[in-house]
Amino acid sequence: MALDDTIAILSQAPLLGHLERDALRLVAFSAETRRLRTNEILFREGERSDGGYVVLSGEIAASRAASGEVTLAGPGSLVGRTALFVRIVRPASAIAREPTTLLRISPTLMRRLLEEFPSAAGEVREALAQDLTELSDGLERVRRMLLAIDEKRPPIKAPGSP
Repeated sequence: MALDDTIAILSQAPLLGHLERDALRLVAFSAETRRLRTNEILFREGERSDGGYVVLSGEIAASRAASGEVTLAGPGSLVGRTALFVRIVRPASAIAREPTTLLRISPTLMRRLLEEFPSAAGEVREALAQDLTELSDGLERVRRMLLAIDEKRPPIKAPGSP
């Protein structure tokens, strides 16, 4: 894949889309390219992470064993966002649904990127802060709905009480 094509795909990825072209060029040159065949496993739920992945071509299915939830990620998608910054236990498994090419961005590369491009660090921080605000707002809506449900339920009587 040509460098300009890789940079164009990286610019579509969540968080990375906030980076300037030179920062994206650093990622394109420094990140490890990984190619998977159909049904090849990228990582398994419970494994320690080695970084985040940007899908350049193909499609990844991420699934959680407990919920059976499956999320599809195509070109420009970021798989394992938190793993860009810290080594974590993978909360889901990821498998290629078709021949797929990805870029692995390690926490070390991400740290270097943010150090060399301080304006990018500010943009990434703002994007993460916005995500946390949306999560917090969503949790507050759920809390209010649960409180409303509790208010509509008749109180539970203790055994033997009138």
